[in-house]
Amino acid sequence: MNCKYIILVGDGMGDYPLEELGGKTPLEVARTPYMDELALRGRMGMARTVPESMEPGSDVANMSLLGYDPAVYHTGRAPLEAASMGVQLDPRDVAFRCNLVTLEKDEAGIVRMLDYSAGHITTGEARELVDSLQQAVAGSPLKLYPGVSYRHLLVWPGGREDLTTTPPHDISGEPAAPHQEVYRSESVLLDFTERAEGILADHPVNRRRVSEGKRPANAVWLWGQGRAPSIPTLKEKAGLTGAMISAVDLLKGLGVYAGLDPIAVPGATGYLDTNYAGKVSAALKALETGDYVYVHIEAPDEASHEGSLSKKIEAIEAFDARVVGPIAGGAKALGRVNLLIVTDHLTPIHKRTHVGDPVPFLLVEDLNDAPSRRAAGEAFCERVARQAGWELPSGVELFEHFVGLTSRKA
Repeated sequence: MNCKYIILVGDGMGDYPLEELGGKTPLEVARTPYMDELALRGRMGMARTVPESMEPGSDVANMSLLGYDPAVYHTGRAPLEAASMGVQLDPRDVAFRCNLVTLEKDEAGIVRMLDYSAGHITTGEARELVDSLQQAVAGSPLKLYPGVSYRHLLVWPGGREDLTTTPPHDISGEPAAPHQEVYRSESVLLDFTERAEGILADHPVNRRRVSEGKRPANAVWLWGQGRAPSIPTLKEKAGLTGAMISAVDLLKGLGVYAGLDPIAVPGATGYLDTNYAGKVSAALKALETGDYVYVHIEAPDEASHEGSLSKKIEAIEAFDARVVGPIAGGAKALGRVNLLIVTDHLTPIHKRTHVGDPVPFLLVEDLNDAPSRRAAGEAFCERVARQAGWELPSGVELFEHFVGLTSRKA
């Protein structure tokens, strides 16, 4: 019987031991009965999903977990998001991620990055703002495309990809000006960002948000630029077909390049209020015809960027109860199933950004026929995964173990 393969990714779920948790991590203290039960029947370990020479972004880490060496295939984050949005890039096009952010001047007059997501602005509100921001690209070569929530896309035909831009979630609370200086090196980008700020300053959407006690989207932030990559499909690499389930354009774009169906789930937000049941249903349905599904949950990472320990624990518990449990239960009807549970990178609460340290994983071979391998009490967490002693140098090697490519090469 053919095997089915399911990867469940809790984005940014991993962390460091915290004093306020008695030296434990959020994953260690969260109530995760489904992952803990699976830990008894699977094999745990640690994998380095981010090459030491690269920035620890979700683009790099998830590309690695999909079986692609980022050092070979990665050209930037934004081109991947363009693929998800159906934006065809010409070879000379450079795509930029365009965040709607909240900047705020402090008492000393320093403008700081208050919120990289403009208070997790809704997609509906963001579409209104992006419609108005089309005025900011009028008469220029730039093209602006609306995305989901605060995540949008700017394309610069014939533009520069060698600019040193900064992810806004890396500088929460920090002065913005040093990281905006890069825009001044290119007049077309400087003109766009300045015109955008003027349009957003008194926009009806922002006036309404402020009146409701919400943060306004009062600036745009460009980063993650690059040209379209050339990537073989998973069908070509490993004989696999299937689906990508995520609210995030980055992941859906990776799925497009990998030859996976990027399924759009209504109500998928990339936050705590996402449509978990819809994602589970879509994943199980995709496995009726395909043999591989990658389910990505963004909420733990978003909570980490906010620096909210309570929300991070809530997000991990929701991942376990509303994704892992239902997926494992639904997989009983699929025959032989290999299941991998992993976090793409660590997003420590106290750092509020990604780090490239190795991540914990749990691999269960033949989910529906896997006996207990160890005694109860060994939960899935960073500490136990590290103690297991199985250390893999890359996400690519983890992928190859997971889908059996390692044994096929032997």
